[in-house]
Amino acid sequence: MAAEPIEGPRSSERLLILALERFGVWLRSIVVCLCGVLGVVSADAAEVPLALSLLVPAFLACGVRLYSLRRPRLFPLALLWTLDAAVVVLTGLSQPVIGGEAANVMVEAMVGISVVAFQYEWATRPVAGAALAALGAGVSVLGDVLSSPGQGPDVVPLVRMLIQVGLSRAAYLIVRGLARAADRSAAVRAEARREMEVAAARRATEREYLATLHDTASATLLMVSQGDGRDWSWLPPRARQDLEAMSAVPGFETGSVDLAALLGCVPEGEGQARVRLKTRIDGPLAIPSGPGLAIFNGVREAVTNVARHAGVREAELRAWTEGDGAVVELSDAGRGFDPESVPARRRGINGSIIGRMHAVGGSATVTSRPDTGTRVQWRWHGSARASQAGDSAQATGIPRPSHVTGVPRQSQATGVPRPPRAQVQHTADVRFIRGRLLYGTQLAVLLISLVWQFTISLRRLVVHQDMYRPAWAQTAAFVCLAAVAVIGGAYLLRGRRIPPRVRWLSLGSVLAVSAVCAFTLPPEQSTGAPDWAFGVVGWHALFLLADLRVRVYAAFLAAHVGLNATAVFLSGEPTVAQWAIMGISTIGSCGFQLSVGVLMTYLLHGTAPAAGTAAAREEELRTRERIHEDMQRDHKERYRALTATTVPLLVGLGHGVLSPHDEEVRLRCGVEAARMRRLFAESDAVLDPLLNELRACVEVAEHQGVTVSLAVRGRPGEVPVEVRRELIDPVAVILGRTRSTARVTVVWTPHAVRVSVVSEDCAGGRDTDEAAQTPGLATTAQVAVERTTRGGSVWVEAGWSRPAASGVDLT
Repeated sequence: MAAEPIEGPRSSERLLILALERFGVWLRSIVVCLCGVLGVVSADAAEVPLALSLLVPAFLACGVRLYSLRRPRLFPLALLWTLDAAVVVLTGLSQPVIGGEAANVMVEAMVGISVVAFQYEWATRPVAGAALAALGAGVSVLGDVLSSPGQGPDVVPLVRMLIQVGLSRAAYLIVRGLARAADRSAAVRAEARREMEVAAARRATEREYLATLHDTASATLLMVSQGDGRDWSWLPPRARQDLEAMSAVPGFETGSVDLAALLGCVPEGEGQARVRLKTRIDGPLAIPSGPGLAIFNGVREAVTNVARHAGVREAELRAWTEGDGAVVELSDAGRGFDPESVPARRRGINGSIIGRMHAVGGSATVTSRPDTGTRVQWRWHGSARASQAGDSAQATGIPRPSHVTGVPRQSQATGVPRPPRAQVQHTADVRFIRGRLLYGTQLAVLLISLVWQFTISLRRLVVHQDMYRPAWAQTAAFVCLAAVAVIGGAYLLRGRRIPPRVRWLSLGSVLAVSAVCAFTLPPEQSTGAPDWAFGVVGWHALFLLADLRVRVYAAFLAAHVGLNATAVFLSGEPTVAQWAIMGISTIGSCGFQLSVGVLMTYLLHGTAPAAGTAAAREEELRTRERIHEDMQRDHKERYRALTATTVPLLVGLGHGVLSPHDEEVRLRCGVEAARMRRLFAESDAVLDPLLNELRACVEVAEHQGVTVSLAVRGRPGEVPVEVRRELIDPVAVILGRTRSTARVTVVWTPHAVRVSVVSEDCAGGRDTDEAAQTPGLATTAQVAVERTTRGGSVWVEAGWSRPAASGVDLT
């Protein structure tokens, strides 16, 4: 089944957009405030009041914008856009007020960071972000013209700003695209897991429902079909209870129950079938209702088995706590049996006792030997139920457990604990989302590094060749930095991690480039226009250190800034204006790069787990809804299939309309019991399902004293379950109405299969006349039924011809 269409952003993309918006607001607010303070410090005393009158409202607008992150509903989008525009306009107008080189650097840094941050703040509204970027460019040109009357605007900062805007938007699109792809891939995997979980839940519910039918309606109808001369006073209430059990939807038990109270309500039977229970229960025993009801139903079936097969009328029922779980034991001193000799088709032990406990994450063992009695033990441990239940959910059916032997295996009772499968899947999802986000951020940083180096940095290197001492060192540093980006990009584009040796050699090369450029440049030009490396070195290092914690990257930036500061201090103590320019440049470049490193760490270690958790919660809700819907639908279909035959019988028996003394009623009960046993056999994992289901019907007839001979000819092949139902149902009806002798034959040919039955003394009735058309099932045109009646002898044959395009090979 294909994954559900994505309507709007999913977990990773949604959280990424939210994180980028907060990042943009915080980045812009911090840079504007810090650079504004440094600009005021570098201004003349006479210009400070006017500069503050422009910058303080910009600071306040940033504060309001930060507050809007906590209360987004209080601020309309138009007001937020106006506040952002006001910050750009006010900072741009402060350039001619402060004047000087420091003002130019300050405004370029503040407006440049703002137009970059706007691409993240307004990422989902690119028109608004583009309009703010255009406004920032216009304000920069206006401030440049006003601060230098008679001169034209400097185009280089404007081009640099446009490149920054384009790179920031491209980086956002790259990371968002990979986050969206991660969401889609995670949704596909989640859909596959959901289908598996729904299928497992449906199988478990089907097994529980079949076990309930075995313990209730099937057992009741089988007892009615086996003869007259009994005290049937127990039948009406039993039939009504069976109807209630059939109409209940299994699998929706919630909360906890007192197991001691439940075990006190185990029915002992009536009349000659009563089993007196000696109970020793250490209560209360509070456990989840699912395991509690599974144990109760299993004990009830075990008590019924004692009444039927043990040959005694007493049994001992014990229950006690064990760790955070419970243990229940039922023992008798009856004739006993060999558990290994019990056919898999018999449901009392395999389905009603062991299967129920396996489905809820518990275990059940049956210890018995001929003439030594029987002991049945149920165990449920709360700490192990998650892993055990996960194992049962992966099973396609409940195979016969190997611990159902004369001596149970203790090694199977103590499984090795392991993390719940849901936690393992959640960890895998988080790891996948983190990998996609890491790849996207590295790709974006690599793009920024290369574009910045081969546009802005290359121009600066070429234009200012005469300032370098020597120039060839700067050129070699440029080539080395480009080689680092190419080598790292080759690993990235091939989907491989950079080897540790290559990573640290490359990082050392980048730091060497920083040192070479710092010490071969005039000190007064540090962080200025000729310093092409100061703003680009950090991007190359961020690309190499993206998957590590941000403190490693912060240490590199500290070393990078320290090298440049050392080169300046060696030439003499800088002035206040030089301090301000260096501080503004450092905040505008290295501070921005450090904030991106912090953002990347947050995305990898905060957003990715949060996205995985959110996706897991959403998927859990979808899975629960699907399971609930499918269980309801399956239950309705199962109940509908029984409404035509089984339900009317139980209603009649429960309200006294039908009498068990009536032979026709007993025959109908025998037919329905055979149908149910065939239904139970559908879940068996056998090589020949058709023969297995047919034998289940034969066993019911043999329990009623009928002698049945079964013959199989030809090589068995595959038959769809719907076809098997229609092939066997006519035979089940005839066997259920046979009094003494019947012959059943299965004939396989390369292109067809035929199932026939001959009854020597079949009791007549409506079922026989209709040749057992399966109630509630539409007979397909592929299954043909033929009937011949001669006196008391009835011959019925059902045949199925393999369609030419079905692909089923019966040869």
